[in-house]
Amino acid sequence: MAEIQSSPDLPWTVRLFVSAASFVTDASRRSNYTVNRRLMNLLDFKSSPLTKPRNNLKSSDVIVDHSRNLWFRLYTPTVAATKLPVVVFFHGGGFSFMAANSKPYDDLCQRLARELPAVVVSVNYRLAPEHRYPCQYEDGFDVLKFIDNQSSSLFEGANLGLCFLAGDSAGANIAHHVATSASGHEFRELKVVGVVAIQPFFGGEERTESETRLVGVPLVNVERTDWMWKAFLPEGSDRDHPAANVFGPKAVDISGVDFPATIVFVGGLDPLQDWQKRYYEGLKKCGKEAELVVYPNAIHTFYAHPQLQDSGALINRLRDFVQSQIT
Repeated sequence: MAEIQSSPDLPWTVRLFVSAASFVTDASRRSNYTVNRRLMNLLDFKSSPLTKPRNNLKSSDVIVDHSRNLWFRLYTPTVAATKLPVVVFFHGGGFSFMAANSKPYDDLCQRLARELPAVVVSVNYRLAPEHRYPCQYEDGFDVLKFIDNQSSSLFEGANLGLCFLAGDSAGANIAHHVATSASGHEFRELKVVGVVAIQPFFGGEERTESETRLVGVPLVNVERTDWMWKAFLPEGSDRDHPAANVFGPKAVDISGVDFPATIVFVGGLDPLQDWQKRYYEGLKKCGKEAELVVYPNAIHTFYAHPQLQDSGALINRLRDFVQSQIT
C-alpha cells in the first residue's frame, strides 16, 4: 500500500494553479454571501468552442433556454466506429463559480471526450447566490429532457441509451440529484445508466475528522465550504438540508428509487473525503450499485492536472466503469 502523505507533493505548476484559484475565489466572495461577478469574470479565463476539428474532436455551444442563459458545450469526437456513450457533465465551483467554458473545464471535457471516448455535454447551469437551490438541479434535468427531444442530427454519433451523469465537486452533487429526478421520468430515447461522482461536494452540520484534520491543504477548507453552502441553500437552511447531507437526518429515502450504478472518486488529501465516503456507504445501504475509488495522496481537483499520475489513473478507471455499463 502506498504511503499516505500528510501534505501534498505537487509540481510547481499545480501549486501555482491552485493558489491562483483560491485567490480568485476568495477575492470574489463577499461577507454577505454574494459574489463580485465583475471581478470573477475578469479572472475566469474562457475558451472558445472548437468550430474546426482539433485532434479528432469538435465542439459547439447549444442554447437550451435563452431566458435563463441555460446552454451546454457539446464535444463530439470526429473518429468513431460505433455510436458513443453520452457523458452529461456538471462543472464544480461550489455552485457559485466557474462555467462550462471556463478553460480548466473545457480542457477537462476535451480530455474526457477524446480519451473515454464519449460524446460530452458540459452543462452551463445557473449560479448561486443569484440563483439558489434548486435552480442548478432543475437546469440539469431540463438539459436531459432537451437532449431527449432533440433531432438525431445533433447527437447522431451518440447512443442516448448509454447516458452517464458526471461531475466534480458541486457538479457531482448536481449529478446525484439530477439522477434521482431522472429515475422517475420516462424519456423517449435517453437512459441514464451510470453516475460518476468525482470528489462530490456534500456536507452537514457535523464537523468530520477529515474536515478538522486537513486544515492546510489547497483549495478546500471549512470556511470556504460553509460560505458556499450559505450562498446555495435556501435562506434559513442549515447544512443538514437534503441537498447537502443526502443521507442525513432530513434526507429523502432513495431505497425505492431506480438509481443508476455509481462510481465515487475520493482524494486522501481532500477535507471533504469523509462526506464522500458516507455518500458511497449511503448508496450501498440503500441497495444501490456503487464503487469507491480512493487516491490516498490526491488533493481536491487533482483530476484537472494531467501531469499528476492520479489524474491519468482516474481517466483509466472511468473508462473501465463506462465500458462495464456498456457490456
